Amino acid sequence: MMDSPVESTGLHARPVAYIFSEDLVKISSRLPSNRNRSLLVYSLVHAYGLLATCTGQESQRFLVVRPRPAGKKELLAYHTRDYLEYVMNQSSDAQNLLEASEFGLEDDCPMFHGIKDYITLVAGATLTGAAVIRDDSSDVAICWDGGRHHAKKARASGFCYVADCVLAILFLKRTILSTHPHPLKKPRVMYLDLDLHFSDAVSQAFHKPGSTTAAQVLTLSIHHAAPGFFPLSPLASLPDVDDPAFDPFTLSVPLKAGASNKTFLRIWPIIEHVKDIFRPDFIIVQCGLDGLAGDPMATFNWSLGGEGSLGWCIHRIIHEWQGKKMLLGGGGYNTPNAARAWTYLTSVAGGIPLSLDADIPEYSGYLRFKPSFTLDVPAGNMQDQNMEEYLQTIEATYEGILSVLDSRMVPPTL
Repeated sequence: MMDSPVESTGLHARPVAYIFSEDLVKISSRLPSNRNRSLLVYSLVHAYGLLATCTGQESQRFLVVRPRPAGKKELLAYHTRDYLEYVMNQSSDAQNLLEASEFGLEDDCPMFHGIKDYITLVAGATLTGAAVIRDDSSDVAICWDGGRHHAKKARASGFCYVADCVLAILFLKRTILSTHPHPLKKPRVMYLDLDLHFSDAVSQAFHKPGSTTAAQVLTLSIHHAAPGFFPLSPLASLPDVDDPAFDPFTLSVPLKAGASNKTFLRIWPIIEHVKDIFRPDFIIVQCGLDGLAGDPMATFNWSLGGEGSLGWCIHRIIHEWQGKKMLLGGGGYNTPNAARAWTYLTSVAGGIPLSLDADIPEYSGYLRFKPSFTLDVPAGNMQDQNMEEYLQTIEATYEGILSVLDSRMVPPTL
């Protein structure tokens, strides 16, 4: 079970906090875009016994933390009162269509039964994870029901009804770093988005065009961008240092169709350089899975194992990067593959990576994993359209961006 290409890194000083409750799974499984996904994810994590309390000489790798619902004041830290009052007080079968449209509650974001509980529990779950790493209870938190990166201040969008990512960033940037050598230092929060789709709402929330000072928050999204591809945002493009709206703390790496392990491996040094210059205290990673091969979006050809894979990236972040980390969910519309991937990433975060060749345990959800009945999400046959010339363009552009970013950073002693 331990012959994965991602190696175990020994014992954690503290267990990984896994944010879970039956209520959270139940309400998240009602999400119209991903019905029952949360249930299948948790059931597979459970079937592999990852969250079981370890005995003997092996330390406990995970601590299950029950989330609490977010209060109205916590939600108002970002969302408008009008949006919250509307969405929290409507029944799914009796809504004013004009008002619903104003708040984005149509098309890909319909009202649904239990939406109030969904918003408070998902926001509360992500904030619970943020509190765990802020309070130094754990170095890593996992909340697969979070990662709703399209929800705007006053609008639902792209299957997302609550801006849990933004709320968590705002929460962490208010932290007082009592253990830091310079306790008055404001913490830096890095948000890294690995979803197929651009993190438009999160990036926009912290975008400061024309700013000339260091920021507490840096957002970096690796995604697909093409004419007409959701979401449409000027921030989804490769940044231009000469653009008056350029902000070196709001970054994008747009990739063409077919992006594979090879392409992610090639661009990863850029991500590492951004992190090294920014020196974050907290890192939030949105682990959307719609870029994996086999997803109905059929746009990228990323896989779960091997150099440059999603598993490889998460291993590096969790076990090699400094700072406290929180892993969130996101897109992913092949439900069995979502369960496979987040179960595997859970094991990677805990330092006990499952073998990608591991058989799915025989349990009630077993038949959902046919025909392979294994954990792996391998690459398909799609051609990677990120050619050498385009990759060189990305690298050359980021040389300039990194130079500007470096010049904006205040020395840590100040």
